[in-house]
Amino acid sequence: MAAEKNRGELVDKVIKIKRCAAVVKGGRRFSFAAMVVVGNGKGKVGWGYGKANEVPPSVEKAVKDGSRSMIEIAIDAGGSIPHKVEGRYGAARVVLVPASPGTGVIAGSAVRAVCEAAGIHNILTKSFGSNNPTNLVKAAMAALTQLRTRHEIERLRGVTLT
Repeated sequence: MAAEKNRGELVDKVIKIKRCAAVVKGGRRFSFAAMVVVGNGKGKVGWGYGKANEVPPSVEKAVKDGSRSMIEIAIDAGGSIPHKVEGRYGAARVVLVPASPGTGVIAGSAVRAVCEAAGIHNILTKSFGSNNPTNLVKAAMAALTQLRTRHEIERLRGVTLT
């Protein structure tokens, strides 16, 4: 269900649109909530949530929120991640494994949107527990924040790795 749009250099993918109904005197009043993943395709990615009375304004609010919450992630030269990592959020657990060039993005829709928005081209993923798209996106983002490059690890430990 991930719809994709380009806004300048940013790519945004709609993960989920929820319709909420409030019962009022004249009937039902609907509002919409959108969850969007935003990225520049070069190592920056974020997610946003927006609510409005119509779908397009809710998506715009979510994109604005997502562009504010972008984080920088480590991507290696082959368009993959430096090492295996696991992220958790609620009952959702996501494992991200680096893959060799030519593999592509092997992932479900929610985690795929996060990886493609971040600019990851070769990755293997597996989700466990909950299949709630919102929690899967948050778990994938938690996993991506744990990534470290070889140079960062060498600098933090004060050693050289071979």
